[in-house]
Amino acid sequence: MIRTMRVTAALLITMLAARADGDAARGQVKFGDCAACHKLEAGANNVGPSLHGILTRKAGEIGDFRYSPAMKRSGISWTPETLDKFISDPQVMVPGNRMPYAGMASASDRADLIAYLLDATK
Repeated sequence: MIRTMRVTAALLITMLAARADGDAARGQVKFGDCAACHKLEAGANNVGPSLHGILTRKAGEIGDFRYSPAMKRSGISWTPETLDKFISDPQVMVPGNRMPYAGMASASDRADLIAYLLDATK
């Protein structure tokens, strides 16, 4: 049991370190996957909502964007951790959401993208 807890703690530390160490320049390139639907400017909704200020709000909060009922009731507060989980597989985290994206499997790619979003969405 203690060994399992240690392994779990080590994995969590590794995941958090990877997220903190993401490369924003590589993340900007990865944002190309998102840019067809999302903009970074405030109020610039597209097929998807603006990502401006995403790390300071809850899911489904932009008043002039039509979110899926699943996203509105998800209760998600966007943090680097919740964003990482969502980007990895949006349909698993929020079943029934309208985002037609299969997910980003690579943890390092997600860390890079999140590092970019931390700066670019302020």
